[in-house]
Parts: sequence; structure tokens; C-alpha cells
Amino acid sequence: MSAASETLILFTRAPRPGAVKTRLIPLLGPSGAAAFHRRLTEHALRAARQAAARRGTRLIVCHDGGGEEEMAAWLGGELDFLAQQAGDLGCRMRAAFSRAFAEGATRCVLIGADAPGLDAGYLAEAFARLAGEDLVFGPASDGGFTLHGMTARAFRRGTPHLDPGMPWGTERVLAEALGRLRDRGRPAALLPTLFDVDRPGDLAAAFEHLCRGPGRPWLTVVLPARNEAELLSTTIASLALGSHPGVEAVLVDGASRDRTREIAAASGLRVLAGEPPRAWQMNAGAALATGDVLLFLHADTRPPPDYPAIVRRVLDRPGSAAGAFRLGIDAPARSLRIIERGAAWRSRRFGLPYGDQGLFLRREVFWEEGAFPPLALFEDFAFLRRLRRRGRIALAPAAVATSARRWLRLGVVRTWLINQLLVAAFLAGVPPRRLAAWYRSGAAAQAFPVDGR
Repeated sequence: MSAASETLILFTRAPRPGAVKTRLIPLLGPSGAAAFHRRLTEHALRAARQAAARRGTRLIVCHDGGGEEEMAAWLGGELDFLAQQAGDLGCRMRAAFSRAFAEGATRCVLIGADAPGLDAGYLAEAFARLAGEDLVFGPASDGGFTLHGMTARAFRRGTPHLDPGMPWGTERVLAEALGRLRDRGRPAALLPTLFDVDRPGDLAAAFEHLCRGPGRPWLTVVLPARNEAELLSTTIASLALGSHPGVEAVLVDGASRDRTREIAAASGLRVLAGEPPRAWQMNAGAALATGDVLLFLHADTRPPPDYPAIVRRVLDRPGSAAGAFRLGIDAPARSLRIIERGAAWRSRRFGLPYGDQGLFLRREVFWEEGAFPPLALFEDFAFLRRLRRRGRIALAPAAVATSARRWLRLGVVRTWLINQLLVAAFLAGVPPRRLAAWYRSGAAAQAFPVDGR
């Protein structure tokens, strides 16, 4: 590896479900949190590459939780990789600085992958400050720091702020680091404060940075799916992605045992192998989206042909917090028309369309309102009840076409009765996990012996 007077080190981890972004797992699920970590790292690496190319700076990816081959397959084989040493964060940072200075660097900046506001300009400023000062920090809004730089001279004088006993992971990190240095008469320069992404409440601001740039889609269709190989191709075809510029689709699978993922990938969709419940799948899909508007569509539901234009018109109405399509059930039975009219009345009267109607809203509204709660059932119902405080849930003039298989399998009257009982139980406080188990066990159908059953 060639030496350079400046070295930039990106600290990150292999994106393994359950091992990264653990504070986001309750909202995104293990796979969704890992996928979001990938997105953050790739965003940080783009900024690092831009800064390194402009300055002739050496770039190193210092990794944990995976081997060099795994990291190179993910981030690019042309990069220099360095495995993080054992120990706490201070020990690992000190070892990375030591390696850079031992190989000829005179100035070194180390960054994490959690600050989406960090860009090439910010990195250039850090190196510029090191031309006249020995230490620089990029403060984080939570009390830590997103960037730390030092000169070789500063490293030789010691690193008390990286010694054992630092309160890593708390809001006291930067203050403690500056205090230890100040006690030894060593001032440090401070860059503008950035936020980093650790908790669900940080996500709304994160996407303001992650979704910038020309040429990206304005609408992302999020498809949660599980064992939908039979109907998925028809749904994907109905999206007509090639005919609607500015529209992308993301499918998040919920541990399917059929060819759901393969069909989606072959159709050009972005695919994430996730896990149930559906709330995790939809939130994870939203975390991968690049569009300003999100459309959550069940994998057995087809939108109307001109759905992008309809979504835009509905959301442009003053006072609209979100929208949904009219319910259309894909079977000719007259009784299903009654169900459709009832769904339209419920949607208009109470602002509570169900998830099979295709919910759409602006990305910032979705994250500011906390995304779908991670419930085993009724995640859409609970989210919409909260969202109504923000504005009207508008009903679009066109209908989706959702599969009639459940209505036909159980019978229209029985299915309607089960739905009403589940809603009443949910509103009465019965835990959604218990309701989901009751429904999936078949007990719900047995409770209503109608239609000659």
C-alpha cells in the first residue's frame, strides 16, 4: 500500500443482520437495520472517495465483523482495507491512527459511517484545520463526535482521549475527550456540529441527506411480500416501471418459501430478504427508498394504470397528509361490491383506509410520524390513526384491484365478520400478537360457521 501525507480512514462494520444498527432493529427489523447500515456506509464512502480524489489522500476502510474479501466484494476491491483491532472504540481508533502514521502519513482523519450530513467539503475542512492545528473534532449533536483528526506530532505526544475509561456510547464522549486534552494543555479545533443516526427519531433528518441528487426517482413503491410467487408477476407488470419515469419499486420479502425473491429480482426490482412482521418489511423498504413519495402496495394488489399522476394530484391537495385508493376486489361477486362501498364510506368518514388500498404519503411525513409501529397485526390501522392528526387521509378517485382469494376462500360474510371482530378486539386493547396468532391458527374462521360451513 502506497504512503501519502494525508490518510482518511472510514470506520464501519460488515452489514450482518442483528449485529449493526441494533437500536433501529425494533423499527426496521434485523435485515432492514443491516440494509440501512449498508446505505449509510455507501453514502459515507462516496463522500470519502470524492475528498480523497480531490486531495490525493489515501483512503482506508477500517472494518469489523467481516473479512477483507467480504468487504471488498461489497465496497470495491480497489480500496485498502484494515481490520479493526480488539478492544473498545478508543483502542480501535488508536490502532488505526498508529497504522496510518507508521506508513508515512503526517495528517490523518477518521470518520464513522453514521453521519449522512458529512460530505467531501466537510472532510476537506478537517484536513485544512490540521495544517495549522494538531487535533480536530467533528461534533455530533448527541454529544459524541462524527470525525476525529490529528497530526503525527499529536499522536506521538499521546492520546489520553482514547485511553480506557472513556464513556463511549453516551452524550459525554466529546466533552470528556476535550477535557482530557485540555488538562494536558492540548487544544482541539471544532468543526460544525452534525447529527448521526443511532435511533428511530434520527431517521427523518437522515433521509434529507441520503435522498439528494439529480436523476433519482420521485416515487418509490414499497412491496411487502411473503410467498407471493403466484400473483407477483402480475402486480409488477401493473406497475409499468418502464412507462413511468421517476418511479422505482422495492420488494421486501418476509421469509418466503417460494420464488418470490427470484421473480422480483428478475423483473428488475430492488429486493431485500427481510423477515415478518409486515411492519418491519414496509419500514425497511422505506429505509431503502430514494423517492420523495412512498406508496405501500401489497404484493397481490394492482394499482390503477395512471397511479403516479393520481398520487401526485391527491398529495397536492391542500391539507392532505396522505392518500389511498378506493378498494377494488378482483372478483365479480355482487357481495364484494357491497364490501367495496363500505370500505369507501369508512375511508371517507373516518380517514381509515386499510393497507390493501395502497397507502401513499411523502417520505418526510412517514418518518416524522414514526413509521409503521412494529405490530404483528394492524400496523397500518395504528399508523393511520396517528397520521390523521397531521391532516386529511384523502381517498383517490380510482381503485386498486386486490386479490379476492381470501374473500372467496372463507366466504364474503365470514371474512367481513372476522375483520370486524379483529378491529373491535384491537380497539379494546387485545395485543396484536395474540390477534395474529388467533387469526393464523384458523380459529378466526372456525368462530363463524356461515355460508353453509
